Amino acid sequence: MTDATLAAAPTDFPVVGVVGGGQLARMMQQPAVALGVRLRLLADSPSDSAAQVIPDTVIGDHRDLDTLRRFARGCAVITFDHEHVPTDHLHALAADGVPVRPGPQALVFAQDKGLMRERLAQMQAPLPLWRRVSSTADVGSFAQLAPFPLVLKATRGGYDGKGVWVVNNEHEAAEVLSHDQVPGFIAEELVAYTRELSAMVARSPSGQAVAYPIVETVQRDGICHEVYAPAPGLEDAHAVAAQEAALRIAGELDVVGVMAVELFDTPDGVLVNELAMRPHNSGHWGIDGAVTSQFENHLRAVLDLPLGDPSASAPLTVMVNLLGGDLSELYPAYLHCMARDPALKFHMYGKVVKPGRKVGHVTATGTGPNELSDLLERTRHAVAYLRGDIDE
Repeated sequence: MTDATLAAAPTDFPVVGVVGGGQLARMMQQPAVALGVRLRLLADSPSDSAAQVIPDTVIGDHRDLDTLRRFARGCAVITFDHEHVPTDHLHALAADGVPVRPGPQALVFAQDKGLMRERLAQMQAPLPLWRRVSSTADVGSFAQLAPFPLVLKATRGGYDGKGVWVVNNEHEAAEVLSHDQVPGFIAEELVAYTRELSAMVARSPSGQAVAYPIVETVQRDGICHEVYAPAPGLEDAHAVAAQEAALRIAGELDVVGVMAVELFDTPDGVLVNELAMRPHNSGHWGIDGAVTSQFENHLRAVLDLPLGDPSASAPLTVMVNLLGGDLSELYPAYLHCMARDPALKFHMYGKVVKPGRKVGHVTATGTGPNELSDLLERTRHAVAYLRGDIDE
Protein backbone atom coordinates (compact mmCIF):
# COMPACT_ATOMS: atom_id res chain seq x y z
CA MET A 1 0.00 0.00 0.00
CA THR A 2 1.39 3.43 -0.94
CA ASP A 3 1.73 6.35 1.45
CA ALA A 4 -0.86 8.25 -0.59
CA THR A 5 -3.37 5.43 -0.24
CA LEU A 6 -2.78 5.24 3.50
CA ALA A 7 -3.18 9.00 3.80
CA ALA A 8 -6.55 8.76 2.02
CA ALA A 9 -7.84 6.13 4.45
CA PRO A 10 -10.19 7.23 7.26
CA THR A 11 -8.19 8.25 10.32
CA ASP A 12 -10.90 7.93 12.95
CA PHE A 13 -11.02 4.12 12.81
CA PRO A 14 -8.19 2.19 14.46
CA VAL A 15 -5.43 0.10 12.92
CA VAL A 16 -5.02 -3.38 14.41
CA GLY A 17 -1.55 -4.87 14.06
CA VAL A 18 -1.61 -8.63 13.56
CA VAL A 19 1.63 -10.56 14.08
CA GLY A 20 1.69 -13.69 11.91
CA GLY A 21 0.57 -14.24 8.33
CA GLY A 22 -1.33 -17.54 8.51
CA GLN A 23 -4.94 -18.37 7.79
CA LEU A 24 -6.13 -17.07 11.16
CA ALA A 25 -4.98 -13.56 10.26
CA ARG A 26 -6.45 -14.04 6.77
CA MET A 27 -9.87 -14.80 8.25
CA MET A 28 -9.73 -11.61 10.35
CA GLN A 29 -9.70 -9.47 7.21
CA GLN A 30 -13.35 -9.90 6.19
CA PRO A 31 -14.84 -8.88 9.56
CA ALA A 32 -12.29 -6.05 9.75
CA VAL A 33 -13.64 -4.68 6.46
CA ALA A 34 -17.20 -4.87 7.78
CA LEU A 35 -16.21 -3.17 11.04
CA GLY A 36 -14.33 -0.41 9.24
CA VAL A 37 -11.11 -1.46 10.97
CA ARG A 38 -7.83 -1.62 9.06
CA LEU A 39 -5.42 -4.49 9.65
CA ARG A 40 -1.64 -4.16 9.44
CA LEU A 41 0.12 -7.49 9.08
CA LEU A 42 3.60 -8.65 10.06
CA ALA A 43 4.28 -11.65 7.84
CA ASP A 44 7.30 -13.80 7.06
CA SER A 45 6.73 -13.70 3.29
CA PRO A 46 4.52 -11.93 0.68
CA SER A 47 3.14 -15.37 -0.17
CA ASP A 48 1.82 -15.99 3.35
CA SER A 49 -1.89 -16.74 3.51
CA ALA A 50 -2.90 -13.42 5.09
CA ALA A 51 -0.40 -11.33 3.12
CA GLN A 52 -2.32 -12.21 -0.03
CA VAL A 53 -5.45 -10.38 1.19
CA ILE A 54 -4.24 -7.67 3.61
CA PRO A 55 -2.78 -4.73 1.64
CA ASP A 56 -0.93 -3.15 4.58
CA THR A 57 1.63 -5.92 5.03
CA VAL A 58 5.12 -5.63 6.49
CA ILE A 59 7.60 -8.43 5.82
CA GLY A 60 9.81 -9.13 8.80
CA ASP A 61 10.86 -11.43 11.61
CA HIS A 62 8.55 -11.55 14.65
CA ARG A 63 11.54 -12.69 16.72
CA ASP A 64 13.33 -9.34 16.17
CA LEU A 65 12.38 -6.66 18.70
CA ASP A 66 13.33 -3.71 16.47
CA THR A 67 11.12 -5.10 13.72
CA LEU A 68 8.23 -5.42 16.17
CA ARG A 69 8.71 -1.86 17.42
CA ARG A 70 8.71 -0.42 13.89
CA PHE A 71 5.68 -2.51 12.99
CA ALA A 72 3.74 -1.30 16.04
CA ARG A 73 4.02 2.39 15.17
CA GLY A 74 0.60 3.76 14.34
CA CYS A 75 -1.25 0.64 15.54
CA ALA A 76 -3.97 1.06 18.14
CA VAL A 77 -3.33 -2.46 19.39
CA ILE A 78 -1.17 -5.48 18.59
CA THR A 79 -2.63 -8.99 18.46
CA PHE A 80 -1.56 -12.35 17.09
CA ASP A 81 -2.12 -15.09 14.54
CA HIS A 82 0.20 -17.36 16.54
CA GLU A 83 1.78 -17.57 20.00
CA HIS A 84 5.47 -17.66 19.04
CA VAL A 85 6.58 -14.06 19.70
CA PRO A 86 9.21 -14.14 22.46
CA THR A 87 7.64 -13.23 25.79
CA ASP A 88 10.40 -10.72 26.60
CA HIS A 89 9.65 -8.86 23.36
CA LEU A 90 5.99 -8.57 24.33
CA HIS A 91 6.95 -7.14 27.71
CA ALA A 92 9.19 -4.64 25.93
CA LEU A 93 6.35 -3.52 23.66
CA ALA A 94 4.05 -3.17 26.64
CA ALA A 95 6.72 -1.10 28.42
CA ASP A 96 6.84 1.14 25.32
CA GLY A 97 3.13 1.81 25.85
CA VAL A 98 1.91 -0.41 23.01
CA PRO A 99 -1.37 -2.17 23.86
CA VAL A 100 -0.59 -5.89 23.40
CA ARG A 101 -3.68 -8.11 23.55
CA PRO A 102 -3.61 -10.68 24.90
CA GLY A 103 -0.86 -9.29 27.10
CA PRO A 104 2.37 -11.16 27.81
CA GLN A 105 1.24 -11.92 31.37
CA ALA A 106 -1.63 -13.96 29.89
CA LEU A 107 -0.11 -15.21 26.64
CA VAL A 108 2.77 -16.90 28.44
CA PHE A 109 0.31 -19.54 29.69
CA ALA A 110 -0.48 -20.48 26.09
CA GLN A 111 3.20 -20.36 25.14
CA ASP A 112 4.48 -22.57 27.95
CA LYS A 113 2.57 -25.73 28.84
CA GLY A 114 4.43 -26.14 32.12
CA LEU A 115 3.48 -22.67 33.33
CA MET A 116 -0.08 -23.25 32.09
CA ARG A 117 -0.42 -26.48 34.09
CA GLU A 118 1.00 -24.83 37.21
CA ARG A 119 -1.33 -21.83 36.98
CA LEU A 120 -4.41 -23.92 36.25
CA ALA A 121 -3.55 -26.19 39.17
CA GLN A 122 -3.43 -23.13 41.43
CA MET A 123 -6.93 -22.28 40.17
CA GLN A 124 -8.04 -25.85 40.91
CA ALA A 125 -9.10 -26.29 37.31
CA PRO A 126 -9.76 -29.94 36.35
CA LEU A 127 -6.53 -31.33 34.87
CA PRO A 128 -5.02 -34.66 33.86
CA LEU A 129 -2.33 -36.00 36.18
CA TRP A 130 0.90 -34.29 35.16
CA ARG A 131 4.46 -33.48 36.24
CA ARG A 132 7.50 -31.64 34.91
CA VAL A 133 10.16 -34.14 33.85
CA SER A 134 13.77 -33.82 32.73
CA SER A 135 15.09 -37.37 33.00
CA THR A 136 14.10 -40.98 32.48
CA ALA A 137 14.06 -41.36 36.25
CA ASP A 138 11.49 -38.55 36.47
CA VAL A 139 9.31 -40.31 33.94
CA GLY A 140 9.67 -43.62 35.76
CA SER A 141 8.67 -41.98 39.03
CA PHE A 142 5.62 -40.38 37.41
CA ALA A 143 4.67 -43.76 35.93
CA GLN A 144 4.08 -44.95 39.50
CA LEU A 145 1.13 -42.50 39.60
CA ALA A 146 -0.01 -42.78 35.98
CA PRO A 147 1.10 -46.06 34.37
CA PHE A 148 2.44 -46.31 30.83
CA PRO A 149 1.54 -45.40 28.17
CA LEU A 150 2.15 -41.74 29.02
CA VAL A 151 2.13 -38.50 27.07
CA LEU A 152 5.28 -36.37 26.91
CA LYS A 153 4.89 -32.76 25.75
CA ALA A 154 7.42 -30.09 24.92
CA THR A 155 6.66 -27.13 27.16
CA ARG A 156 7.14 -24.68 24.28
CA GLY A 157 6.75 -24.63 20.53
CA GLY A 158 4.33 -27.51 19.92
CA TYR A 159 1.18 -27.28 17.80
CA ASP A 160 -0.97 -29.54 15.60
CA GLY A 161 0.48 -32.65 17.23
CA LYS A 162 4.09 -31.44 17.02
CA GLY A 163 5.93 -31.62 20.32
CA VAL A 164 3.66 -34.36 21.67
CA TRP A 165 4.70 -38.00 22.04
CA VAL A 166 2.97 -41.09 23.44
CA VAL A 167 5.57 -43.35 25.08
CA ASN A 168 5.06 -46.93 26.21
CA ASN A 169 8.12 -47.38 28.40
CA GLU A 170 11.19 -45.65 29.80
CA HIS A 171 13.28 -46.52 26.73
CA GLU A 172 10.88 -44.62 24.45
CA ALA A 173 10.78 -41.78 26.97
CA ALA A 174 14.59 -41.56 26.89
CA GLU A 175 14.51 -41.15 23.09
CA VAL A 176 12.09 -38.23 23.41
CA LEU A 177 14.04 -36.60 26.22
CA SER A 178 17.19 -36.72 24.08
CA HIS A 179 15.76 -33.97 21.82
CA ASP A 180 18.22 -31.25 22.83
CA GLN A 181 16.33 -28.46 21.04
CA VAL A 182 13.31 -28.85 23.31
CA PRO A 183 13.45 -26.38 26.25
CA GLY A 184 11.59 -28.64 28.66
CA PHE A 185 9.02 -31.40 29.04
CA ILE A 186 5.96 -32.33 31.01
CA ALA A 187 4.55 -35.83 31.41
CA GLU A 188 0.80 -36.42 31.51
CA GLU A 189 -1.48 -39.37 31.95
CA LEU A 190 -3.00 -40.73 28.75
CA VAL A 191 -6.61 -39.76 29.41
CA ALA A 192 -9.33 -42.29 28.61
CA TYR A 193 -11.74 -39.71 27.25
CA THR A 194 -15.04 -40.31 25.48
CA ARG A 195 -14.61 -37.39 23.09
CA GLU A 196 -12.84 -34.05 22.78
CA LEU A 197 -14.63 -30.75 23.29
CA SER A 198 -13.69 -27.11 22.86
CA ALA A 199 -14.96 -24.10 24.80
CA MET A 200 -14.43 -20.78 22.99
CA VAL A 201 -14.83 -17.48 24.85
CA ALA A 202 -14.11 -13.84 24.07
CA ARG A 203 -13.15 -11.24 26.67
CA SER A 204 -12.49 -7.51 26.44
CA PRO A 205 -10.17 -5.29 28.56
CA SER A 206 -13.20 -3.85 30.34
CA GLY A 207 -14.12 -7.38 31.47
CA GLN A 208 -17.09 -8.10 29.21
CA ALA A 209 -17.03 -11.78 28.23
CA VAL A 210 -19.14 -14.09 26.10
CA ALA A 211 -19.10 -17.86 25.59
CA TYR A 212 -19.73 -19.75 22.36
CA PRO A 213 -21.59 -23.06 22.28
CA ILE A 214 -19.45 -26.02 23.32
CA VAL A 215 -18.34 -27.97 20.25
CA GLU A 216 -17.10 -31.49 19.66
CA THR A 217 -13.80 -31.86 17.83
CA VAL A 218 -12.38 -34.90 16.06
CA GLN A 219 -8.59 -35.05 16.26
CA ARG A 220 -6.25 -37.35 14.37
CA ASP A 221 -2.50 -37.33 15.00
CA GLY A 222 -2.94 -34.12 16.99
CA ILE A 223 -4.63 -32.28 14.11
CA CYS A 224 -8.26 -31.13 14.16
CA HIS A 225 -10.16 -32.80 11.32
CA GLU A 226 -13.81 -32.10 12.13
CA VAL A 227 -15.95 -29.88 14.39
CA TYR A 228 -19.61 -30.34 15.29
CA ALA A 229 -21.37 -27.30 16.75
CA PRO A 230 -23.01 -27.49 19.19
CA ALA A 231 -21.59 -30.78 20.51
CA PRO A 232 -24.25 -33.42 19.76
CA GLY A 233 -25.94 -34.95 22.79
CA LEU A 234 -24.16 -32.77 25.33
CA GLU A 235 -26.39 -32.15 28.33
CA ASP A 236 -27.14 -28.50 29.04
CA ALA A 237 -25.68 -28.65 32.56
CA HIS A 238 -22.47 -30.22 31.20
CA ALA A 239 -22.18 -27.54 28.51
CA VAL A 240 -22.81 -24.69 30.95
CA ALA A 241 -20.17 -26.06 33.34
CA ALA A 242 -17.61 -26.14 30.52
CA GLN A 243 -18.50 -22.59 29.47
CA GLU A 244 -18.25 -21.35 33.05
CA ALA A 245 -14.85 -23.01 33.44
CA ALA A 246 -13.57 -21.33 30.27
CA LEU A 247 -14.91 -17.93 31.32
CA ARG A 248 -13.30 -18.32 34.74
CA ILE A 249 -9.93 -19.21 33.20
CA ALA A 250 -10.13 -16.21 30.85
CA GLY A 251 -10.96 -13.91 33.73
CA GLU A 252 -8.32 -15.17 36.15
CA LEU A 253 -5.59 -15.13 33.49
CA ASP A 254 -6.73 -11.68 32.28
CA VAL A 255 -7.07 -12.88 28.70
CA VAL A 256 -8.09 -10.25 26.13
CA GLY A 257 -9.39 -11.52 22.79
CA VAL A 258 -10.73 -14.98 22.03
CA MET A 259 -9.49 -18.05 23.84
CA ALA A 260 -10.12 -21.72 23.13
CA VAL A 261 -10.02 -24.22 25.97
CA GLU A 262 -9.54 -27.71 24.56
CA LEU A 263 -11.17 -30.29 26.82
CA PHE A 264 -11.23 -34.04 27.33
CA ASP A 265 -14.77 -35.25 28.04
CA THR A 266 -14.67 -38.16 30.50
CA PRO A 267 -17.32 -40.09 32.44
CA ASP A 268 -16.29 -38.05 35.51
CA GLY A 269 -16.43 -34.64 33.81
CA VAL A 270 -14.17 -32.50 31.62
CA LEU A 271 -10.40 -32.06 31.92
CA VAL A 272 -8.48 -29.11 30.48
CA ASN A 273 -6.06 -30.21 27.77
CA GLU A 274 -4.74 -27.05 26.07
CA LEU A 275 -5.28 -23.28 25.87
CA ALA A 276 -5.07 -21.14 22.74
CA MET A 277 -5.25 -17.35 23.15
CA ARG A 278 -6.12 -16.45 19.56
CA PRO A 279 -8.71 -17.56 17.02
CA HIS A 280 -8.69 -21.34 16.91
CA ASN A 281 -9.51 -24.11 14.45
CA SER A 282 -12.35 -25.31 16.67
CA GLY A 283 -14.08 -21.95 16.15
CA HIS A 284 -14.02 -21.78 12.34
CA TRP A 285 -17.58 -23.15 12.20
CA GLY A 286 -18.81 -19.79 13.50
CA ILE A 287 -18.04 -17.93 10.26
CA ASP A 288 -21.13 -19.60 8.80
CA GLY A 289 -22.87 -20.92 11.92
CA ALA A 290 -22.72 -18.20 14.59
CA VAL A 291 -24.29 -14.76 14.87
CA THR A 292 -20.80 -13.29 15.43
CA SER A 293 -17.73 -15.21 14.31
CA GLN A 294 -14.71 -15.70 16.56
CA PHE A 295 -12.72 -13.48 14.18
CA GLU A 296 -15.08 -10.53 14.53
CA ASN A 297 -15.31 -10.96 18.29
CA HIS A 298 -11.52 -11.15 18.54
CA LEU A 299 -11.23 -7.78 16.83
CA ARG A 300 -14.03 -6.35 18.95
CA ALA A 301 -12.37 -7.65 22.11
CA VAL A 302 -8.85 -6.35 21.47
CA LEU A 303 -10.30 -2.93 20.58
CA ASP A 304 -12.55 -2.98 23.67
CA LEU A 305 -15.67 -2.68 21.52
CA PRO A 306 -18.94 -4.20 22.76
CA LEU A 307 -18.81 -7.92 22.00
CA GLY A 308 -21.10 -9.55 19.47
CA ASP A 309 -23.64 -12.30 20.06
CA PRO A 310 -21.83 -15.69 20.12
CA SER A 311 -25.01 -17.74 19.74
CA ALA A 312 -25.36 -20.35 17.02
CA SER A 313 -27.30 -19.02 14.03
CA ALA A 314 -28.06 -22.57 12.87
CA PRO A 315 -29.17 -25.55 15.00
CA LEU A 316 -26.19 -27.59 13.76
CA THR A 317 -22.98 -26.74 11.91
CA VAL A 318 -20.33 -29.18 10.70
CA MET A 319 -16.84 -28.05 9.72
CA VAL A 320 -14.33 -30.38 8.05
CA ASN A 321 -10.70 -29.34 7.53
CA LEU A 322 -9.13 -29.74 4.11
CA LEU A 323 -5.64 -31.17 4.47
CA GLY A 324 -3.41 -31.35 1.43
CA GLY A 325 -3.55 -34.62 -0.52
CA ASP A 326 -2.65 -35.88 -3.97
CA LEU A 327 -4.19 -32.97 -5.89
CA SER A 328 -1.80 -30.04 -6.24
CA GLU A 329 -4.29 -27.93 -8.24
CA LEU A 330 -7.49 -27.41 -6.28
CA TYR A 331 -9.46 -25.10 -8.55
CA PRO A 332 -11.00 -27.63 -10.99
CA ALA A 333 -12.03 -29.90 -8.10
CA TYR A 334 -13.31 -26.85 -6.22
CA LEU A 335 -15.64 -25.96 -9.11
CA HIS A 336 -16.98 -29.52 -9.19
CA CYS A 337 -17.74 -29.51 -5.45
CA MET A 338 -19.50 -26.16 -5.64
CA ALA A 339 -21.70 -27.35 -8.49
CA ARG A 340 -22.47 -30.67 -6.79
CA ASP A 341 -23.58 -29.10 -3.49
CA PRO A 342 -24.34 -25.35 -3.69
CA ALA A 343 -25.25 -25.20 0.02
CA LEU A 344 -21.70 -25.95 1.16
CA LYS A 345 -19.44 -23.10 2.22
CA PHE A 346 -15.80 -23.24 1.09
CA HIS A 347 -12.97 -21.37 2.80
CA MET A 348 -9.63 -21.57 1.03
CA TYR A 349 -6.38 -20.32 2.56
CA GLY A 350 -4.32 -19.55 -0.54
CA LYS A 351 -1.61 -22.02 0.43
CA VAL A 352 0.54 -24.23 -1.73
CA VAL A 353 -0.78 -27.76 -1.31
CA LYS A 354 1.46 -30.07 0.68
CA PRO A 355 0.44 -33.46 2.11
CA GLY A 356 -1.16 -33.00 5.52
CA ARG A 357 -1.06 -29.19 5.39
CA LYS A 358 -4.23 -27.27 6.28
CA VAL A 359 -5.25 -25.53 3.06
CA GLY A 360 -8.94 -24.81 3.71
CA HIS A 361 -12.15 -25.98 5.32
CA VAL A 362 -15.69 -26.81 4.26
CA THR A 363 -18.80 -25.99 6.31
CA ALA A 364 -22.43 -27.08 6.16
CA THR A 365 -25.37 -26.06 8.34
CA GLY A 366 -28.50 -28.03 9.22
CA THR A 367 -31.75 -27.80 11.11
CA GLY A 368 -30.97 -30.19 13.96
CA PRO A 369 -28.90 -33.07 15.40
CA ASN A 370 -30.72 -35.63 13.25
CA GLU A 371 -28.95 -34.14 10.23
CA LEU A 372 -25.45 -34.84 11.55
CA SER A 373 -24.85 -37.91 9.37
CA ASP A 374 -26.05 -36.10 6.24
CA LEU A 375 -23.93 -33.02 6.89
CA LEU A 376 -20.90 -35.19 7.53
CA GLU A 377 -21.44 -37.17 4.34
CA ARG A 378 -21.64 -33.98 2.29
CA THR A 379 -18.68 -32.17 3.82
CA ARG A 380 -16.49 -35.28 3.92
CA HIS A 381 -17.29 -36.00 0.26
CA ALA A 382 -16.25 -32.49 -0.77
CA VAL A 383 -12.99 -32.70 1.20
CA ALA A 384 -12.21 -36.15 -0.20
CA TYR A 385 -12.76 -34.87 -3.74
CA LEU A 386 -10.58 -31.81 -3.12
CA ARG A 387 -7.82 -34.06 -1.77
CA GLY A 388 -7.98 -36.38 -4.76
CA ASP A 389 -9.10 -39.32 -2.64
CA ILE A 390 -12.18 -39.82 -4.86
CA ASP A 391 -13.04 -38.72 -8.41
CA GLU A 392 -16.83 -38.79 -8.43
